[in-house]
Amino acid sequence: MPTPSIDLDFGTREERDRQYNARATVADFDACMREYAESSALARRQCVGIHDLRYGMGVAERLDLFLPASALRPAPLLIFIHGGYWRALRKEDSAMMAKVFTDAGVAVATLEYPLLPEATLPETVREVRSAVAWLHRHGAAYGIDPDRMYASGSSAGGHLIGMLLASGWQASYGLPPVAIQGGVGLSGLYDIQPLCDTHINDWLRLTPEQARRLSPLYHLPDTPTPLVLTVGGLETDGFKHQTAAFEAAWRARGYPVTRVEAPHCNHFNLVGELALPDSPLVQATLDMIQSFPGPCIKVA
Repeated sequence: MPTPSIDLDFGTREERDRQYNARATVADFDACMREYAESSALARRQCVGIHDLRYGMGVAERLDLFLPASALRPAPLLIFIHGGYWRALRKEDSAMMAKVFTDAGVAVATLEYPLLPEATLPETVREVRSAVAWLHRHGAAYGIDPDRMYASGSSAGGHLIGMLLASGWQASYGLPPVAIQGGVGLSGLYDIQPLCDTHINDWLRLTPEQARRLSPLYHLPDTPTPLVLTVGGLETDGFKHQTAAFEAAWRARGYPVTRVEAPHCNHFNLVGELALPDSPLVQATLDMIQSFPGPCIKVA
């Protein structure tokens, strides 16, 4: 449940639009996107990858898998889910972390998923869960340990990893009760009810009741699950408060959570911290994966 002192609504429609408008916080959004894509393209060239594995029948139901060169098998897996307010970006532009993590002995999967408004948000959540089920069933064939899968995501991707961490959906996908062993949320949207009265609902198309059912803040896991959270210091209070509320809810359950500060980052270059081997975000993520009992990974 949200902490009363953490404001996610901001009083007026005009202020909510401002607080949840990430593009308006940077001087050159197009330059941010070019940097994002170039970083991903470099990592894709540097890594051994298997591209466009289909986890479903839809055109967008594809993933790329990047495998560590190390002989240590099976490897843990870090799933990354891109942002874009559920309506933009591609997996091809979202693999910037692949080199750092495969060098550390961790496989990386980047997901494509159906985008709004062609899809609905419930459909997108279902497809992302289907991707997890596919990886759990087929990952061993690629040298992945299906019992050591972790999920990370930025912005809308942070929302989607929150829905993966939630309990209650796994059995209908043939998964064990805990399919994802930990999460990494980068400036995620964990309570999407405030978005119902903003311009974002032009493509979300949700009622407040529907938004609550799709908000990770109200669907925490039943089992203590480690979580790493970060938000850029140059972001609006809207995104900062979303992370603070999710952190507070996690701590209220007594679940392990690590907060990584990123005072120099905006909403878009925050993801680039996952491409820096010595960044606090990478170290916190590797520490979380390393804490799982099993073969050691290489921590820088």
